[in-house]
Amino acid sequence: MGYTNLQRCITDLHRHGHLVRVTEEVDAHLEAAEIHRRVYAAGGPALLFENVKGCKFRMASNLFGTMDRARFIFRDALSGVSTLIALKKDPTKLLRRPLQIPSVLRTLLSMRPAKRSSGPVMQHQTTIDQLPLLKSWPMDGGAFVTLPEVYTEHPNKPGYVNSNLGMYRVQLTGNNYKINQQIGLHYQIHRSIGFHHAAAIAKGRPLKVNVFIGGPPSMAVAAVMPLPDGIPEVAFAGALSRKAVRMVRQKNGPMICAEADFCITGTISSEQLPEGPFGDHLGYYSLTHDFPAINVETVYHRKDAIWPFTVVGRPPQEDTVFGELIHELTGPAIPTVLPGVHAVHAVDESGVHPLLLAFGSERYVPYSDDKQPQELLTNANAILGQGQLSLAKYLIIAAKEDCPNLNISDTEAFFRHVLERVNWERDLHFQTRTTMDTLDYTGTGLNEGSKLVIAAAGRPIRSLPHEISSDLHLPEGFSRPTVCFSGVLAVQAPAWSVGKHEIDPAASDFCDKIPTDAAINKFPLIILCDDSHFCAKSLANFLWVTFTRSNPAADVYGIGSSIKQKHWGCSGSLVIDARLKAHMAPALEPDAEVSRRVDRLFQKGGSLHGIE
Repeated sequence: MGYTNLQRCITDLHRHGHLVRVTEEVDAHLEAAEIHRRVYAAGGPALLFENVKGCKFRMASNLFGTMDRARFIFRDALSGVSTLIALKKDPTKLLRRPLQIPSVLRTLLSMRPAKRSSGPVMQHQTTIDQLPLLKSWPMDGGAFVTLPEVYTEHPNKPGYVNSNLGMYRVQLTGNNYKINQQIGLHYQIHRSIGFHHAAAIAKGRPLKVNVFIGGPPSMAVAAVMPLPDGIPEVAFAGALSRKAVRMVRQKNGPMICAEADFCITGTISSEQLPEGPFGDHLGYYSLTHDFPAINVETVYHRKDAIWPFTVVGRPPQEDTVFGELIHELTGPAIPTVLPGVHAVHAVDESGVHPLLLAFGSERYVPYSDDKQPQELLTNANAILGQGQLSLAKYLIIAAKEDCPNLNISDTEAFFRHVLERVNWERDLHFQTRTTMDTLDYTGTGLNEGSKLVIAAAGRPIRSLPHEISSDLHLPEGFSRPTVCFSGVLAVQAPAWSVGKHEIDPAASDFCDKIPTDAAINKFPLIILCDDSHFCAKSLANFLWVTFTRSNPAADVYGIGSSIKQKHWGCSGSLVIDARLKAHMAPALEPDAEVSRRVDRLFQKGGSLHGIE
């Protein structure tokens, strides 16, 4: 069923047992987020908060909390969208299956917005301080919109064809914002809104912007879709709901989504104000930095408005489902966009951008028995030149031909496959002093860091140990060696002891004191960390610790390392320093008192009893 608005979606979810109504009073300050996290972790239902403390508006969360529910919401449209994507890969498919033509035509017709002179969202007006002021984590700098749909049109070419709809977080209160007059807009590097903003600055004018909250569920998914240039997100939203998105054309501004629950209109000038902190999807706070401010003009809302929200934090969280849905829709098109690349997997447990896995082809010298990465490096460069994939910090790529049946989503199996084959003297390829994800604090500054491509091809060159031998010895100060999984060893290292962006010698000392013939080198990958037992406790812990706490150029070391013709490698184990450093942001921790307060909802007689 394609939903034209959020109200119809929530009614349908409740009718089919996918939603629970929370009737107790809940505070948008920390309580709602704590409830959401618990319900999501339990694989629970969507939530409708009917009694928000000090606020007349209802709130909804966990709408996309499971893949089954996401598929249910878009059950009538997924096949049509998937067919469109498949046609990009193989246009002759329609000739072989002509019965699919009506479905494809309906999907195409839905992609053109339906223009309206007005809409439900414009029935009423309010002010920022009357909205649900959601705060998710104790150190957040204020209240945030966590499911915003930020809509802009190109200043030189207005209209939906050259529009951008993105999910860029919005801070409603706190810091230096003038209440009801200014709100913060945090858009990260490599986002299309930046092109619109740059064009407006070049014209010497502020950029007009509309922030939608709620409306058709397809709009939220479209706002995070990595669409190619030339396909407006609003058009994709129509395809995903199988109904044209109703848009109101303004005389002197960008369109407004007629069925949105809320719309904040305003302008973005060149002025910047402090934004943050905010508990983000890497599992740490993103800190306070200067970002553009929106000068608020009007806050519209519909009569029956509902405020949808999500909560991010250490993955997995609800945004994990967004990622899975996107991969399900776009995965089949990867070979057409990136020739030679079979699959790409952004590892959610690492925070998405810190770690990409990929399968490529290795066909440059098919007659050679001594296969080594060649075409894989071409594949890797193509991946790192593609949209948001360019923000990857670690890219590990393997030749599909070496193990055709290996599932790229089986992260542990993929690591074992690579570690059996990788040659650390040859297969490490760094990019230094380059851009990285805005939310990643492992680098040398905001948006600054490095990348590492690890490419592996050919037959196995080693067997991977799965237990520690009696002859394994560690340098003084290092302890508690623990196997994460076959071939990977976590070692507890001394705590970081120097200031921000200074070099702590512990990791280099570790490598210098171990000879290349030592038993520890049987493990091709060693992780130096603050708590080796925590790192090795689960695959998720290994991925989170290793790839959210290291910057390749600064934190990758090796036993028996050398530089040959400016190429760095090592003859012994590769060592990643994944300790918490002085320049990194603090990890997210919930408020214990808030946790105790919300227990009442999960106890007998509470709206959520039996969910945990």
